[in-house]
Amino acid sequence: MATWSPFISQGGVRFDVTSLPTHWPRLHRGDAEPLPTDGDVLLAWVLFHNGDFQQAAEAGLQAGTDGVTVANKATSVYARFLEKREKTKLDLFLKVAARAEAQQALAPHNPNAFFWQAYALSQYSQAISVAKGMAQGLGNKVKEALNQTIALCPVHADAHLALASFHAEAIDKVGALIASMTYGAKKETGLALFKQALQLNPDSPVSLIDYANGLVMLEGDKKIKEATKLYQQAVASQPQDALERLGVALARVELQN
Repeated sequence: MATWSPFISQGGVRFDVTSLPTHWPRLHRGDAEPLPTDGDVLLAWVLFHNGDFQQAAEAGLQAGTDGVTVANKATSVYARFLEKREKTKLDLFLKVAARAEAQQALAPHNPNAFFWQAYALSQYSQAISVAKGMAQGLGNKVKEALNQTIALCPVHADAHLALASFHAEAIDKVGALIASMTYGAKKETGLALFKQALQLNPDSPVSLIDYANGLVMLEGDKKIKEATKLYQQAVASQPQDALERLGVALARVELQN
């Protein structure tokens, strides 16, 4: 595995295997991942929350099937927020999607096996252009995997958020009529899913950012002020781990543009 760019932390809490379980419910309100009982998997999650994404991915894969989820989350977060090389980013998302699909066969009742396939394919589609991704049939794969995630775990906030973004991206890129006819994407459904995601996980800066972006895609320029307030709310939040610190940093950059 090539060396990944490091996450440069600007302070914040450093977790260990003793302290992480105490913070687990708050940190995993988005993905509803249960606290692992395997010590090696827990250590991989410690590395993830501290921002040691490559080490977390490697440790997760070495831990076997139970560690695939942390490996996929670490890889996806790194690829979205830190990887600058476009080809490497695309390769990482495809690897996550493939691992998640293989995980589904071994753990068909694990909602995050379906979620990380959907998330990786969605991010891959955005990177190559949503229109190209849809032309390759990725849109329906993303939607099906997210629906399965929610069926298995109705309180999976990140799946609601990603499905809302799917509706918004489809409508934004191909128009409301074609998006509705081809993908069943609807503005009202997208808005409802965004609101549900925030109800389930109101403190996540990444959720606030994705909601802000989706709001503008679904409602247009008339929602720019509201989207700006969501970015400001993200910046003002108190990040609890490396992922949330990355979200706050992204929101701060967007407000400056």
